[in-house]
Amino acid sequence: MKIIISILIIILVQTFNLKAEDFKLNQIISGLKSPWSFTFKNQNEILMTEKSGQILFINIKDKIIKNINHNLDILEDGQGGLLEILYHNEIIFVSYSENRGNGKSSTSVASANFNDKNLNFKNIFRAEPAINSGYHFGSRLVIKDNFLFITAGERGEGMIAQDPTKHPGSILKIHIDGRIPKDNPKFNGKSNWLPEIYQIGVRNPQGMDVSPYDNKIYLTNHGAKGGDWFGEAKYGENYGWKILGWGGTNYSGTKIGPKWKPGFTKAIKYWVPSIAVSSMIIYKGDEFKEWNGDALITSLKDQSLRKIRFKDNEFINEKIIFKGTIGRIRDIEIQRNTGKIFLITDDGSIWRLQK
Repeated sequence: MKIIISILIIILVQTFNLKAEDFKLNQIISGLKSPWSFTFKNQNEILMTEKSGQILFINIKDKIIKNINHNLDILEDGQGGLLEILYHNEIIFVSYSENRGNGKSSTSVASANFNDKNLNFKNIFRAEPAINSGYHFGSRLVIKDNFLFITAGERGEGMIAQDPTKHPGSILKIHIDGRIPKDNPKFNGKSNWLPEIYQIGVRNPQGMDVSPYDNKIYLTNHGAKGGDWFGEAKYGENYGWKILGWGGTNYSGTKIGPKWKPGFTKAIKYWVPSIAVSSMIIYKGDEFKEWNGDALITSLKDQSLRKIRFKDNEFINEKIIFKGTIGRIRDIEIQRNTGKIFLITDDGSIWRLQK
């Protein structure tokens, strides 16, 4: 009887039928250690990072997990560690807090040819300067038109995000082999900008995706005490941190600056108070056809999945799909051939959202 009751409890914990929507949340793997990011290699195989430095190769169908050795020199410090992972044409890209010595680290990006036993990474980008801080690494990666876009947080340094001679607090654009594109803002009227910088003035952008509909890049960004936002990455522009507060305040309660003012990029949606936005995708698939073109945005603080409908950079509406159901949500990805949605949580679980 006890065994039967235990099985029933597990089933109840692992599957939620929410009346508000016609979908199920299924926990398919648990017991991971602080997973941060995952990427699909094919329909059943994913690659995943754990913040402490592990790269896992997981078959989500057969529930097989194995560790892949690698040569990265990671400094796990505060929010830093092994962060984003992206699979593209037999190449693995990762972002991580690179150990730069004497307690200093940088948001760095490395690539390696795929191998399921050992990955020999080489750096293709390193945010300068190295900083002694465990805060705000950013670290999301996307590929658009064979260019790699990188989010680099401002490491808790505030106004460094307004200094285009330094990388922290900016969106970067490089070739996938690390070369500098010749059409970046530096070569088009922004001569004082570092050559990799695409946009400045961000704080801690932990979500980014390329829309399959308009081919634009969208991102989410943490504010301070309030002022999280969702918006578009725009060439040569400035989101305003820390001149702007986006509706938030310092943790001490003091005012930062206005929510927005002319001359700065305006976000599509702001959240005050903060929801601690994390990852995001622009949905395209058959599983939830009615969501096609919408942004699906995850959060840490209020543990929600939110759907943002927008058009031409104008906010239309927001819907909370679920909240407080599976814990702090770190990353979200789509199984492209089915449209099923997969999420990972800080407590070490992989969840599948499906009809």
